[in-house]
Amino acid sequence: MQNNLSETAPQPVQPSFAKVAECLYRNESSGIYYAFAKRHGKQFRRSLKTSDRQLANRRLAEFREKVTRLSQTKHASSLTFEELTDRWLETIQPNLNPSSFRRRQTCVENLKPFFNGGSVRNISARHCDAWLAKRGPALSARSFNIERETLNLILDFARRDGLLLDNPASTIERRKQPKPKLVIPTRQQFRLLVETIRQLDCRAWDGADLAELLAYSGMRLGEAVSLTWADVDFERGVFTVTGGERGTKNHEARTVPLFPALRELLERIRGDRSPAPTEHVIPINDAKKAIGTACHKAKLPRFTHHCLRHYFVSNAIEAGVDFKVIAGWVGHKDGGVLVAKTYGHMRDTHSFEMARRMTFSATSDETVPTNIVPLPAAATA
Repeated sequence: MQNNLSETAPQPVQPSFAKVAECLYRNESSGIYYAFAKRHGKQFRRSLKTSDRQLANRRLAEFREKVTRLSQTKHASSLTFEELTDRWLETIQPNLNPSSFRRRQTCVENLKPFFNGGSVRNISARHCDAWLAKRGPALSARSFNIERETLNLILDFARRDGLLLDNPASTIERRKQPKPKLVIPTRQQFRLLVETIRQLDCRAWDGADLAELLAYSGMRLGEAVSLTWADVDFERGVFTVTGGERGTKNHEARTVPLFPALRELLERIRGDRSPAPTEHVIPINDAKKAIGTACHKAKLPRFTHHCLRHYFVSNAIEAGVDFKVIAGWVGHKDGGVLVAKTYGHMRDTHSFEMARRMTFSATSDETVPTNIVPLPAAATA
């Protein structure tokens, strides 16, 4: 006799739901509550992930509010991912500088193959999982986090406009990024760098001036090359960082003191050129080639424009300047949190160096510490 496996195989037990209130059901075997709701003939069901009735009632109310917000227009039901991203990019462009906007555009192009081909309304966790499985291994932690953030922003935008009930990408976790190693010139290395750039040829002098401007001001490259003479107020002893047409990274201008080394540099440049107020302080857009050539020639580490911003911050920390003050100078809006997080170890190192000067004790009062200059007897009387 031939066995019929279909007759002997156990059949899966279908869960049994009991209605306990309007739109609220309870799984009789697990005790978990579920929400059921309809809108324009379409049924939505979600597990409320709790067996507590009061919590289930609160989550049911939130769920029903989400369903109510869903747009049921014909255009909303057929809107594609490509059309959605076009709309999203239009809304963010005015608030981003060109390089940040191009980065978002690149992310969108990388996301499209995984989400095109259907309406936004049908995007689910399955599509997000496919992106994660395919793109995840190919990306560095930083690139992955940027693309993941872009996807979440797009789907949150869709949820806001009533195109999605929930954001199916919200559960994808960020990757931990390795802490970048700071490359900061020593004072001797910085002097050698500037001297070597000036020795290259007369055309490299602007590059040397730019290197000094970055190191003495803490500005970003785009901010430094956008600085005009009208932004420098020698009488008040300040300069204003506007970022030019592109603006600063946080879209806010800031006024910063003219530090002694910076004032000396600007006065020398002004004396050499007698510029008009509308002219840029530095007439070039970058000094990448000059810095790279000088580093190679002088056998220095491969320094970049941003290394010189680090140089400014490190010198400010060694001078004992408060993190919050430094943050204001360099254009951070977090009150010094990032400076402390990035450069805090430098403050600790400097503190230990200063601690070595604390040489007094009850048994060593006859020994004058090397860092103390004795005053004449008349001065101490």
